[in-house]
Amino acid sequence: MGSSGPLDGITVVDLSRALAGPHASMMLGDLGARVIKVESPGGGDDTRSWGPPFVGPDDSISTYFLSANRNKESVVLDMKDPADSNVLARLIRSADVLIENFRPGVLDRLGFPVARLTELNPRLITLAISGFGDGGPEGERAGYDQIAQGEAGIMSVTGPDPATPTKVGVPIGDVAAGMYGAFGVLAALHERERTGRGSVVRTSLLGALVGMHAFQGTVWTVAHRVPVTQGAHHPSICPYGLFHASDGVVQIAVGSESLWRRFAPAFNLPVDDARFAVNSDRVRHAGELREAVDAAFAEFTTEALLEKLDAIGVPAGRVRNLQQVYEWDQVRSQGLIIDVDHPVLGRMQLPGPPLRFFDIEGSEWHRTHAAPPLYGEHTTAVREEFAP
Repeated sequence: MGSSGPLDGITVVDLSRALAGPHASMMLGDLGARVIKVESPGGGDDTRSWGPPFVGPDDSISTYFLSANRNKESVVLDMKDPADSNVLARLIRSADVLIENFRPGVLDRLGFPVARLTELNPRLITLAISGFGDGGPEGERAGYDQIAQGEAGIMSVTGPDPATPTKVGVPIGDVAAGMYGAFGVLAALHERERTGRGSVVRTSLLGALVGMHAFQGTVWTVAHRVPVTQGAHHPSICPYGLFHASDGVVQIAVGSESLWRRFAPAFNLPVDDARFAVNSDRVRHAGELREAVDAAFAEFTTEALLEKLDAIGVPAGRVRNLQQVYEWDQVRSQGLIIDVDHPVLGRMQLPGPPLRFFDIEGSEWHRTHAAPPLYGEHTTAVREEFAP
């Protein structure tokens, strides 16, 4: 693999803001694409003002913005200004990918409908991310992650009990839409190699969250049962979830009959009790079994319990806070923390990309990452580069 990455030579014009679109463009930037982030006058990306926490002089830099904008250039353009609109048109002519997450129809009103984008650049791949999809009776709705989590059913299967619908602790709808969007862009770039023509890729927060329903979706579509939250336990496997040691909590995954037959006798559980004979029985009697497991685990400290579970080969783990995650040697060994040089904050660490690339000899490609840009940091340089 070349030192510049698998997307070396690809240029992305990113008109998006907040999180779904910026996450997609960041993924492409991580892979070596050049990402030019176009921000509006008056402050730019909304997330630059989202906080606290803020850092830097006068607490002026949002940590939220820093989370989704590494490896990008920032240029300020007023899309309603004819001169700036012309700069954007020249950017589009030279780009491979355009990313936008306006409400459906807004880009058209700004003078860049698909027909014009195609006229400017027939090879352009356009990624459009919306809240609830393009078209349909509610396609015009604004998309915000927590609202989408509720509307897409994610909150109904998350939380301590069915009466307490709970959002996921990270903006999973935004992140998933960005991931699906980047995946679609890569597929469209591959297709372009065959056809020579660009295309439009569309996804949404709603689509991404429904796409992540996994087994919960088929509980309804096939079995016609409405799934509800099981708290910190799996609804279809038992015991699988969070249990209490004497000084904390431990999670276990007894995901097969062979694991059950190792696990049960090790903790004096009735392995041949008819209530617990096979997984479907254990799920039907989950309350009783979970109480028995908690009682058995209460005799152990967290560390002693994890050692015992490891010794018998039962998958288990602790529940870490984010400080513990980022200080964990395993996380660092996987390149999940990166060092960047920020023009104001200096040397700092960011969460890193989850993909790693190796050539057939086993050598790993290492990306040199750039810090998220200051607002308009590259405006002058980009304007000069794309001058008429």
